[in-house]
Amino acid sequence: MPTASHERSLDSGAVKSRPVPDHVPPEMVRDFSLFTSPGMLPTANGDPHAAVACVHAGPPIFYSTSNTRDGRGTWVITRASDQRRVLQDTETFSSHRSIFASVLGESWPMIPLELDPPFHGVFRSLLNPLLSPKRVMALEPAVRERAIKLIDRIAASGTSCDIMKDFAVPFAVNIFLRFIGLSDDGLETFVGWARDLLHGDKEQRPPAARAIVAFIDELATERRKEPVDDFMTFIVKAKVEGRLLSDEEVRGIGVLVFVAGLDTVSAAICFDLAHLARNPKDQELLRSEPDRIAVAAEELLRAYSTIQMIRVATKDVDFKGAPIRKGDYVSCATMIANRDPAEFECPNEIDLAREDNRHAAFGYGPHRCLGSHLARREIVIGLEEWLARIPAFRIKTGTEPITFGGHVFGIENLILDWS
Repeated sequence: MPTASHERSLDSGAVKSRPVPDHVPPEMVRDFSLFTSPGMLPTANGDPHAAVACVHAGPPIFYSTSNTRDGRGTWVITRASDQRRVLQDTETFSSHRSIFASVLGESWPMIPLELDPPFHGVFRSLLNPLLSPKRVMALEPAVRERAIKLIDRIAASGTSCDIMKDFAVPFAVNIFLRFIGLSDDGLETFVGWARDLLHGDKEQRPPAARAIVAFIDELATERRKEPVDDFMTFIVKAKVEGRLLSDEEVRGIGVLVFVAGLDTVSAAICFDLAHLARNPKDQELLRSEPDRIAVAAEELLRAYSTIQMIRVATKDVDFKGAPIRKGDYVSCATMIANRDPAEFECPNEIDLAREDNRHAAFGYGPHRCLGSHLARREIVIGLEEWLARIPAFRIKTGTEPITFGGHVFGIENLILDWS
């Protein structure tokens, strides 16, 4: 639960490629990057998802010279079945990269995302009940209440809005606050941190990251002294293997809940509403038959997946003819897997009635998104309440949404109009 701007938010500048390692055969190198290939750089009215679908015309695995936020090369796995094989094999392909902590020059992991077995399973078992379908059902009234409040405020203020700024980010931040047991009192502060982290320049991003870490640490300290019935109290009182969690472990969990729940949900909502704004027939279908929204949301998750998952090889291995060596980065991009013609009929067509939609938007294997149940409900509720409260909408004349690729795909400046 963090648009492509999140990946830029954790970047220190322009992405620069590094030399191709000696063990990579020249014929396996391809001029492709989720950051810099055509359609990946900020583009008005772009379609980065269609742009990456072109890789399926090529080999099942190739080497990209610059495919991370810091310009590292990666092996790119293009077939969904091969991605599943990589993501399932945690012994060969590690998840530990310290993505958030590296912004601060540190190396602690977000938990359980960046832990490998057996420690991953220990923390996953601890956290699973907090984000189970039953728990999400209990949170649903609060999620719906927040969506309604935001949308009604938007409707009362005029006939257009910036979806990311006015709805998607405040909605996602509020759900984070509700989940950890806090009121909306600090909403604007959190939105400010999120804005600086996701959209700020390189001077703004580290302070925002430090503010988030300081907040998590301070809240944990308060809950140890004065426990209440909320998420953070549960975490600071929880035990793994007979011991309390360390400060770093509590921080790793708290930061993951904040960062992961913010960017992916807000990006998904924006891509979905952009699609409906550009496709009036699909919009009308969901208005006239709201029961279809849950199924449609799955197709939109498939078509507009946002996450690239990176694994690090723990040993030398030959994979589909690729000589992967210990320390090599391996990319399993959901937006590539979900456009695989071997998995989906007419994968570049968006069919809101598509059934048996076994997409990989939430990943696969032991690290499949812990918050997928909550994310689904946030997206579906957001769409339900938007369509119920806002008249037929379109992209405002004279404006152009800006899309971009990266570690997490995103969209900005989506101005919708219903005048």
